[in-house]
Amino acid sequence: MTSERKSEITEWYQQHGDSIFRYILLMVRDHQQAEDLTQETFIKAFRHYESFERKANPKTWLFHIAHNLTVDFIRKQKPLELLKELVLLGKSTSTFPEGVVEIRENSTELYHALSQLKGPYREVIILRKIREFSIKETGEILNWTESKVKNTLSRALSALEKQLNKEGIIHEKN
Repeated sequence: MTSERKSEITEWYQQHGDSIFRYILLMVRDHQQAEDLTQETFIKAFRHYESFERKANPKTWLFHIAHNLTVDFIRKQKPLELLKELVLLGKSTSTFPEGVVEIRENSTELYHALSQLKGPYREVIILRKIREFSIKETGEILNWTESKVKNTLSRALSALEKQLNKEGIIHEKN
């Protein structure tokens, strides 16, 4: 059973590791911490392999683990450190190795505005609009109802639009 578990977790890591890393990186904005949390995600998945009921997609289960670990990490951060990270965000991306985050130059302002939103808004936008999870999958990851995902996403997009306008970024409505 252990070799089967190891094989499947390794396969999941190869399939979803980069995606989970980028999700965590968008949340914590620290390359090394995102790597650590990604590793912790797969260690926890290995340890709790038996609890995976296979009702959900493995990707959804892994993102749920990653979300919980990331939220726990953020909660443990001192408020001054979080404020410092928000202020410094966007001033220097030279600390990231090339190619780690695929952010187009014209999207930098979007990610900066996104970082200014409160946590749940940022999370739901990242999962639904950037990582392109379904409403159901997003609800499973965040442990929310589908209705809460829809309502929070609507409010989050409105808040993001206000933030973009506040920062003087032209925002086109489709």
